[in-house]
Amino acid sequence: MQVKLLRYTPEPEKTVAMSARLCYSPIGAAQLEEKITDEQAAKLVRKLVEMGHFSTLEHVTFTFAIEGVSRVLTHQLVRHRIASYSQQSQRYVKEHDFETILPLSIAARPAEREKFEKLMSEIRNLYTEWTEMGIPAEDARYILPNAAETKIVVTMNVRSLYNFFRLRCCTRAQWEIRALAEKMLAEVKEVAPVLFEKAGPSCVTDGICTEGAMTCGRLAALQAKAAKG
Repeated sequence: MQVKLLRYTPEPEKTVAMSARLCYSPIGAAQLEEKITDEQAAKLVRKLVEMGHFSTLEHVTFTFAIEGVSRVLTHQLVRHRIASYSQQSQRYVKEHDFETILPLSIAARPAEREKFEKLMSEIRNLYTEWTEMGIPAEDARYILPNAAETKIVVTMNVRSLYNFFRLRCCTRAQWEIRALAEKMLAEVKEVAPVLFEKAGPSCVTDGICTEGAMTCGRLAALQAKAAKG
């Protein structure tokens, strides 16, 4: 899996701070931007996140290039609706030699791995056979597996990213999308550490778990550690 931060709003923390100040200022955004220091921006961003005033976080966006992931992952990813997606097309991009994403639980069992690879080979051969006999790629793709590797460009604003990290960094999230979320979080923290210092699963950021009986136990462990000092 490869995750690269392609673009993001310049000076993201100042942009959020300027947007928040504008709501209570008689002067315009351009003038406010000139007056806000890095220290003031950081202080205001922390206050906004702490108070849950996330609307101003929507003015900042991050665009990621994501490769080496499965269609299983992207089917989950696009459920996060406040975002923009551009995915590699199986209609126009020929998939004769499609790569696959192999779950570790299957890779760890040699016999099952062999069955997986045999099935993927059979699908490749049939896909090639059909397209060579004139069946359109847009129809031949119906046999392609969820394991097929894909590429996607994703743009989210900070508010949407907070929601994404809260849900997908949780250990209850499916393993592949959790790995993606962790890589994306590491990328944004590199360029906007203050803005994302409170981003992550709710057990870590808010001290709560919404999984009920399905909890992984991480929150209890964190609380026990905190109690010991």
